[in-house]
Amino acid sequence: MGIGSVQEVLPPVLDSTSAPPSLFDGTTRMYISYTCPYSQRLWITRNCKGLQDKIELVPINLQNRPTWYKEKVYPENKAPSLEHNNQVRGESLELMKYLDSHFEGGPSLFPADDPAKREFAEELLSYTDTFNKTVFASFKEDAEKEVGAALDHLETSLSKFDDGPFFLGQFSLVDIAYAPFIERFRPFILEVKKYDITTGRPKLAGWIEEMNKIEAYKQTQRDPQELVEIYKKRFLVAPLATH
Repeated sequence: MGIGSVQEVLPPVLDSTSAPPSLFDGTTRMYISYTCPYSQRLWITRNCKGLQDKIELVPINLQNRPTWYKEKVYPENKAPSLEHNNQVRGESLELMKYLDSHFEGGPSLFPADDPAKREFAEELLSYTDTFNKTVFASFKEDAEKEVGAALDHLETSLSKFDDGPFFLGQFSLVDIAYAPFIERFRPFILEVKKYDITTGRPKLAGWIEEMNKIEAYKQTQRDPQELVEIYKKRFLVAPLATH
């Protein structure tokens, strides 16, 4: 798929030593972390809509954040956030919808004219937190059964509409919401648990294959081993003993 096929040179990451951009000067800015899945949701949406020239990427280092980000941009001090019309908004799922409805360009990514698809889209978007928490919990405890059920729910959901390989048949915000997490979960679980999440789930395997053809998504992907190492440090390193 040629969605969002514009190539761009990615700006350098800003950290605590970096000066801020010219804040609230009329420029629309998307504050992200290149390795954060929540940020990646918004980044993919921007690319799919062809908004590279309208929305400036401002990548920040979440391990060494600029103080001006919390003080002057987004008091929540999280990524992603969007600076638009002299306001800053947060929360990735809400921002995805905001980009789709407030900016002209690119295909619509939400099924406004199909009530059944719209209702199912809302259900799946609401389920993302449950799905992610279930998988995250399994990294620290034995919860294969729960993870299997969560993955089976995605497999079943991918069978609901037969007009395409995506969750709503056609590509939408729902696919964007799940993709960054599947991109991380699959290689991590494969390496650590020796389990391929697509085994016995042909719809999920096909969905991943189709997602990997989308240029707007490919431009945001990281090296799988880099993502695995990030998760190893986050979930597998034993806490230091306190005395």
